[in-house]
Amino acid sequence: MEKKTINPWAWQKERNYNQAVEVSNVQSTLYCSGQAAIDQEGISSNADMKSQLLQAISNLEEVISTAGYELSNIVKLNVYSTATNEFLSHFHILKEWVALHKIEQALTVVEVVALYETLKVELEAVAVK
Repeated sequence: MEKKTINPWAWQKERNYNQAVEVSNVQSTLYCSGQAAIDQEGISSNADMKSQLLQAISNLEEVISTAGYELSNIVKLNVYSTATNEFLSHFHILKEWVALHKIEQALTVVEVVALYETLKVELEAVAVK
């Protein structure tokens, strides 16, 4: 698998994402459902945004590793949040996670009216091998 990032500008690097990611010679692709702060018993969190973001990241890691993929091979990440300003106050957590795992992904952040039950943030990813 070969991955090439496309960035006509430099400003997105400060935010730890890329404008586009080209992938060639792919063996397989994993499309992950949105991962949120839902525990192993299927109970949705009613905690604050920071706690929910950390749980969503943990759940996404679990899905990707269980499928046999590397976190560094995430090429697309979508973030859905019910409160973008609140999410952005914790954006550093996502940035640090991306840097730690050397993820080079395209990124979209969308504010939505609601998520399932009491959820505030959901992460959806595409990873490749």
